Amino acid sequence: MTQAHAAEDLSAWTHEHVFDTGDGRAERRARVVMWITLATMVLEIVAGWWYNSMALLADGWHMSSHALAIGLAAFAYAASRRHARDPRFAFGTWKIEILAGYTSAILLLCVAVLMVAASVERLFSPQAIHYPQALAVAGVGLAVNLACALILGGHHDHDHGHGHHGHGHDHEHHHDHGEDLNMKAAYVHVLADAATSVLAMLALAGAWVFGWNWLDPVMGVAGAVLVALWAKQLMQETGKVLLDREMDHPVVREIREAVEVEAEGDTPRIVDLHVWRVGKQLYSCALSVVSRDATLTPGLLRARIGIHEEIVHSTIEIVRRG
Repeated sequence: MTQAHAAEDLSAWTHEHVFDTGDGRAERRARVVMWITLATMVLEIVAGWWYNSMALLADGWHMSSHALAIGLAAFAYAASRRHARDPRFAFGTWKIEILAGYTSAILLLCVAVLMVAASVERLFSPQAIHYPQALAVAGVGLAVNLACALILGGHHDHDHGHGHHGHGHDHEHHHDHGEDLNMKAAYVHVLADAATSVLAMLALAGAWVFGWNWLDPVMGVAGAVLVALWAKQLMQETGKVLLDREMDHPVVREIREAVEVEAEGDTPRIVDLHVWRVGKQLYSCALSVVSRDATLTPGLLRARIGIHEEIVHSTIEIVRRG
């Protein structure tokens, strides 16, 4: 058996192809929400302490972490843009935003733990609550959270289909549109704020009308559980990107289908394949192919892979076998 190695890289590839970060509008929205959240945080913490509402205090301290996380999201957008053409970032700066999202998820978990601790303490050491005032402040907090959600513009998952044509085949596939996980992290913090505001109002109303004073700290624990679940989901989504866990993505199957096409009695076989994400919906790959076809080149394989426009960079090695 004789072996010949051929490797070719995509010379036209540049940082611009993977500079896939939130635009200036996303950064501005995050900054506006951060300042609104900070102002509301101060109001709720002072009111919760003054009116002896654990649910209100929990909501206020919870909001403090959100102000920090949303500020972190705005900083990540700015840093991604500022270092976009820094050659030290081999595949662009998009993962700065993902790192910010992961950090936000950790902050959410920390807040959940603090909410549980404070609520349990208040459960065993109940104090008098000024219900009308506390309800009014909680209502203001909820209104602010809803306004912030509107400013951020919501966060939705999208799908889009690609129709590719080449080599006598029609390729139809369906991929995620590409989530802005940095903005999603900020949005989750706002949603968590809104949820804890609702729980605080329910707790205050129940305690005021029915005398269920235990409801205030219990709702604090319930809010902590909800926040922890959202934090877990966000950590899973951002951690997957940071750890390059992409080999179960449909694009991996599509690369194999594009490369392993029989021609002139030979079917190229991929013996080593690595795929990782370098943008919201952009991927890079490195692969080694074994083939008997002397006319097969990395350029030809790259043309086959190129029908999937989300693959912006590829490194290909061909091992000849006799």
